[in-house]
Amino acid sequence: MLRASRAWLAADLPVQREFNALAADPLAAAVPLRWAGGLHLLALKGQQPWAGLWPPAGIAPRAGMGRSTGTGTGAEAEAEAGIGAGAGAGAGAGAGVGADAAALDTAIRLAWQTRQPLLRDALSRPPQTNEVQRSAALLPGLLHIAGATGLPLALLEIGASAGLNLWCDRYRLAPVAEPAWFWGDAQAPVTLQPAWTGPQPGFTAALPTLAVHSRMACDARPVDLRQPDEALRLVSFIWPDQSARLARLRAAQAAVAGWMAAEGMQVQAMPAAEFVQRELASHRPGLATVVMHSVVWQYIAAGEQQAIMAAMHQAATRATAAAPLAWLRFEPDGLHGGVELRCRIWPGESEHLLAQCHPHGQHITWLHGA
Repeated sequence: MLRASRAWLAADLPVQREFNALAADPLAAAVPLRWAGGLHLLALKGQQPWAGLWPPAGIAPRAGMGRSTGTGTGAEAEAEAGIGAGAGAGAGAGAGVGADAAALDTAIRLAWQTRQPLLRDALSRPPQTNEVQRSAALLPGLLHIAGATGLPLALLEIGASAGLNLWCDRYRLAPVAEPAWFWGDAQAPVTLQPAWTGPQPGFTAALPTLAVHSRMACDARPVDLRQPDEALRLVSFIWPDQSARLARLRAAQAAVAGWMAAEGMQVQAMPAAEFVQRELASHRPGLATVVMHSVVWQYIAAGEQQAIMAAMHQAATRATAAAPLAWLRFEPDGLHGGVELRCRIWPGESEHLLAQCHPHGQHITWLHGA
């Protein structure tokens, strides 16, 4: 599909210029992924001819855990072939296994001609996968904080999308590890099974439950799970051959929608810096305040990053053992295409590299305490 899209853009220079103008670096801004997600959304809505041609037709589900190709950071790697800048006719019009190339070429052109409002909206939004499997790393991170502070947690998530990872304490963690171990309720609606290397975190046995006192979250463009079209937008970034990943997402969407309704909360539409500044102005005695985020830092402008860090360090000066502050970050390492889980707790001076992970949480190498 991406190859066919590149061939179309090579032949339609005005549209190619429009795509290239979406970002200074279209690949870093995940423009190919935005485009693929937009076309997939048409198919998910049952609109023809896209519904009959997608994923392209004829691809069998992947074995195992639905791992995506490539490293997955930034453009999430599923769209690694790229469109836009540098597209040329030499890319070819083939769409992939099982798809009729001519029919797909026609469908791509027809999509732009007849569905521009939906596709322009898709192209204007950074991708939001809200990858649930990342909770397999975030949950041990929260257990680390609970074990270190001995207090219930007040969770503050920035770039939360639909807020699916904000509820990771209610999922079951059952890593593929030797020796086998698990954490959480066997009846949980979502079970996370990452490949795990390194030691079992010692606190998992000591903390059979995790006390979360409160949870709040923000996003520049939150996904409202009460709106079917918004929930479907998350699905549009998971390809049809990733059956296990899709099942996790849908199970988490259903569970989190119910939990949010029961607690009367929603992800707030707000810049991350403004949210952090507001929430850290409140003193929470008897609670460990946790600012957390996963694969969002790269999408925050440098000025706003500085404002967040300033707010964190200012709040850190007021942190006490009775009201500590923690910063839990699951973010690309910038070197090897992987992701690091890092945590800092105030009062105190040290930061811990807890784990090195696959960007979608498919495999985790636990480091802390090794």
